[in-house]
Amino acid sequence: MAGHDEIFIPLPNNKPLIFITMNKTVWIVLGVIALVVFWGIGARNSMATSDQEVKASWANVQSAYQRRADLIPNLVKTVQGVANFEKSTLTAVIEARASATQMKLDAKDLSPENMQKYQAAQSSLGGALSRLMVVAENYPQLKATENFSELQAQLEGTENRIKEERDRFNDSVKGYNSLIVTFPNSLIASFSGFTEKGFFQAEAGSEKAPEVNFDEKK
Repeated sequence: MAGHDEIFIPLPNNKPLIFITMNKTVWIVLGVIALVVFWGIGARNSMATSDQEVKASWANVQSAYQRRADLIPNLVKTVQGVANFEKSTLTAVIEARASATQMKLDAKDLSPENMQKYQAAQSSLGGALSRLMVVAENYPQLKATENFSELQAQLEGTENRIKEERDRFNDSVKGYNSLIVTFPNSLIASFSGFTEKGFFQAEAGSEKAPEVNFDEKK
C-alpha cells in the first residue's frame, strides 16, 4: 500500500501474525515527539548542572565571609587591649558581626530578595570594620603590635578572596539565569522548578577590594 510501512508482529502460542500498516506521517510525528523528549531531558540536565555550579560558587562565597567573621574576635581582643579605644566603634563591629553571622542563606533560596538582605548584612559588617580601621590610625601603640600586623595581612587577603568569590558567583548565576529564561528552555525550567537567582549588586568602590590598611596615613 502506497504511503504505508508494513510491520509484522508475532503473537504467542503460534497464533497467526497480525499485519499492521502505519502511515508515514505517524512515524514522523513519533520521531518529532522523541526528539522533543530527548531535547527536554538534555535541557533539564543542563539546568541541573548549572544549578550545581551556582551552589558550589555560593559555598565558596560563604566560606570567604566566614573567614572574615572568624578573624574579627581576634581583632576585637587586640583592640580591647588598648586603653581608651573608642568603645562605640568596637561595639558596632561586634554587633554587625553578630547580625551577619545570624543571616543564614541556603543555596536553594538565592532569590533576588534574599540576596539583597544577605548582602546588606555583610556590607554593614564591612562598613563597621572599615570604620574601626580608620579609628585605629589614632593609636600608634596598637598598630605597632605584631598581632595587629598579622591581622592586617589576613584581613587584606580575606577581602580579596571575598571579592573574587563574589565575582565567580555572579558569573555562575549569570550563566544559570540566561539558561532558564531563554525560550524554549523557560518552559522546561517552569515545569522543573528552576527559578531565577539573585546577584551580588555593585557597591560604591566595589571596583577594587576594600583596603584594610594599618599604616600611617600620608
